[in-house]
Amino acid sequence: MKTSFAGHLLSVFSAFAVIISAISCTSGTSFVDITGYAQGGTYLVRLDLSGVEAGPEQVKSRVDSILVAFDNSLSGYNPASLLTRFNAGEDIVPDAVFLEMYRLSRDYYDTTGGAVDVSAGELFDMWGFGFTADSLPSVARVSSVMRYIGMDRLVPDLADIIGEDGTLNGADAVIDGTGSHLPHLNYNAVAQGYSCDLVSSYLDSLGAGSYLVDIGGEIVCKGLNPSGKPWTIGVDRPEDGNNVSGAELKGVLEAGPEKCGVVTSGNYRKFYVRDGKKYAHTIDPRTGCPAEHSLLSATIVAAEAATADAMATYCMVIGHDEAAEFIEGRPDLEGYLIYDDNGTMRTWKSSGFRLIHD
Repeated sequence: MKTSFAGHLLSVFSAFAVIISAISCTSGTSFVDITGYAQGGTYLVRLDLSGVEAGPEQVKSRVDSILVAFDNSLSGYNPASLLTRFNAGEDIVPDAVFLEMYRLSRDYYDTTGGAVDVSAGELFDMWGFGFTADSLPSVARVSSVMRYIGMDRLVPDLADIIGEDGTLNGADAVIDGTGSHLPHLNYNAVAQGYSCDLVSSYLDSLGAGSYLVDIGGEIVCKGLNPSGKPWTIGVDRPEDGNNVSGAELKGVLEAGPEKCGVVTSGNYRKFYVRDGKKYAHTIDPRTGCPAEHSLLSATIVAAEAATADAMATYCMVIGHDEAAEFIEGRPDLEGYLIYDDNGTMRTWKSSGFRLIHD
């Protein structure tokens, strides 16, 4: 299914000019590194060109096109994106990515019992971890918006309410009688992983057998690395102040040759302190407040990066004990949890998680 959406993007959106790019050879004779900017950060595609007819410049042009189109659809920081306009109550003509991201998010909402809820955008804004600069809201303010939080107040599928003219309006998505209060969607917990899936689907369509896609730390890998071995991926040590990915690691995992998504979520980079108390960016939409527990970071391996992204967020909402039980009950997931045990950093991994260095 993901391949078809990547193809849709490529057919609808024209290639965009390369602003900043780098294409270089790696130690593997058929591998190239393709890099650029996306979603406020950088991306890397490490690709084996064996059997791929497209050249690196063409691949980069298409990857940039996919990621710019993705930003124009789902970015809450882009004032002209479909998401920003939808949240503002404007009529929009949704693209395939906009509709599919909503469907996937509804599935994640149901799977997690509301712990992963993209309709909680107002809560994220209130606590300073959304699209505004607010922070530390009052109990009364949180309570005032909690009645409008929950994807169960919205239609299961936005495609069902598209008008005859092809447009969609947020007010029509509300089914609980509070249509005057528009949906406020925020896909930050799931969208970056999905963008990796879209890029990997494009690479699959080229016949690529081995690659790694890294968009802001969210990863999809397939096949073998330039040394002919499984891919190795570092897990950052989840300590406050460790703000540079890869600077200090707590573990290294092995992935491949089967395609998989690898995503880590943690509370050690996005937080603030008020009156000596730390408020981290993982908000529990079921309570309206930041989650409080001993779990420091969760790394999830899944067939798709969007699922790994969402389930890593879920683990950070529910905490170590529930997360370990959840992962072990899901044969399609593997996980690596780092948690605090009375001041000592400890780890837990699922039986199939391929940790090669701790």
